[in-house]
Amino acid sequence: MEDLLFSYAKNAIKHWYLSLILGILFLIAGIWIFLTPRESYVLLAVVFSVIFFITGVFEIFFYSTNHNSIHNWGWGLAFGIIDLIIGLWLMFNPILSIEVMPFFIGIMLMFISAGAMAIAFDLKKAGVKQWSWLMATSILGIIFSFFMIWDPFFGGMAIVIWTALAFVTIGIFRIMLSFKLKQMNSALHQK
Repeated sequence: MEDLLFSYAKNAIKHWYLSLILGILFLIAGIWIFLTPRESYVLLAVVFSVIFFITGVFEIFFYSTNHNSIHNWGWGLAFGIIDLIIGLWLMFNPILSIEVMPFFIGIMLMFISAGAMAIAFDLKKAGVKQWSWLMATSILGIIFSFFMIWDPFFGGMAIVIWTALAFVTIGIFRIMLSFKLKQMNSALHQK
């Protein structure tokens, strides 16, 4: 296992420029999303519908090929079929996909935040200190999700801004990583 990890690290160091290229691409994509929010939102809506379709295909394949080893596999297959149908429906109705995306993501964030709130309560019961920070962030998540559901324009712009920020952050990380890998590569060749 150590040899495999060392081999991977050695190749990453050797090809440090790949991280630099990825970083620049992510940075350019993030800036493009900031500069073209409307076009970016439409593109994200298309990706949103395609993801539903692809998820449905993979779920149908997974549950139909593993039905002998999974208890209650029919539910997973049914959800896969639903995802496939929703994906197709959204792909052939891009306007609907544009309108639905903030609601879907808002509801998803609401459930995730409610789950985080439950975890914060469990941590409080377990005597974990600083549980209140987790509670505060989960409450903020619920408030944010309400805004996304209540005002689709706010939700759409929030999706665009967070996506752009994520791309820029990943780009900066990749560029910084490439310089570290380059330094390691130089040090490795000097030995």
